[in-house]
Amino acid sequence: MSADDEPLDELLSAARAVRENAYAPYSRFKVGAAVRGASGRIYPGCNVENVAYPEGTCAEAGAIALMIASGETEVTAVAVIADSAAPVPPCGGCRQKLAEFARHDTPVTLATTEGASLRTTVGDLLPGRFDASHMDRT
Repeated sequence: MSADDEPLDELLSAARAVRENAYAPYSRFKVGAAVRGASGRIYPGCNVENVAYPEGTCAEAGAIALMIASGETEVTAVAVIADSAAPVPPCGGCRQKLAEFARHDTPVTLATTEGASLRTTVGDLLPGRFDASHMDRT
């Protein structure tokens, strides 16, 4: 492990740990996520299902909500982990949520519980992102 991987390992460990707390009695598909704020603090989140499926919350959204509730507004790194055959990317809505608080080049690590991983960026996950500049008419 290189020194560059240490912060990433810490972020992925937080996502792995919180995944165990996911409430997924319907799909049985537990997901953990963690975002790092500009302060360096890690904010974990897990998916929370509801019998009315559209009312559930994704792990990424939970992590972002905790970051915002804690007073931070900038995501500097993201990790997402699930028990799947291949690394699972965030859903479209979570990609937009990440784009709201992260830069185009913010690193994202997608991982499986078996150890496979894929490194990408928020910009690669959501090219052509909609942002506040689109609402500016001046």
